[in-house]
Amino acid sequence: MIALLSGEVALRRPDHVVLACGGVGYRVAVSAETLRHVGQVGTSATLHTQLFVRDDAMVLYGFHSEQERDLFLMLLAVQSVGPKVAIAVLSALPARELVATLAAGDSARLCKVPGIGKRTAERIIVELREKVGVESAGATQLAAAPAPDDPLALARQGLLELGYGIDEAQTLLAGLDGDDAAALIAQALRASRSAA
Repeated sequence: MIALLSGEVALRRPDHVVLACGGVGYRVAVSAETLRHVGQVGTSATLHTQLFVRDDAMVLYGFHSEQERDLFLMLLAVQSVGPKVAIAVLSALPARELVATLAAGDSARLCKVPGIGKRTAERIIVELREKVGVESAGATQLAAAPAPDDPLALARQGLLELGYGIDEAQTLLAGLDGDDAAALIAQALRASRSAA
């Protein structure tokens, strides 16, 4: 299994790059988000990879982070989502935005991705919402659990679990008021999207 490639960028296209590693050029399909992190031809790059072998082809997919690769694999576990659709999702919604979209249950946003219809968007949300929450909570160092009667602290904790930094979470929640942590998180995510 090819899990990681480090080499020189030999070719850069909208949907793939070629990395020259030890005299061999590897064609790696990438999302638009990963492409943003790959330098120009002649620079060095490192990509986390996933190899898919089909009857008619072997396709190597590359990702700028392990989180993006993990989300790609989670998307593939959803019925009717193949590698091309998963890459389209990650191109339209970078990792953090995808996690926030799943947490907010925003199927309309997923429907804007080419190849994703309403039924598939809802299936992605149902199947991945909790899984992504568990993954991000495990990957993020979190502060001590907030008191259950403090909705603002619970909302801040929720944003940290979604991958936001402490300062970002504080900024998003500044000025918000309410007694329901879920509603506060939803307001913060909407503010984050409108600011992007």
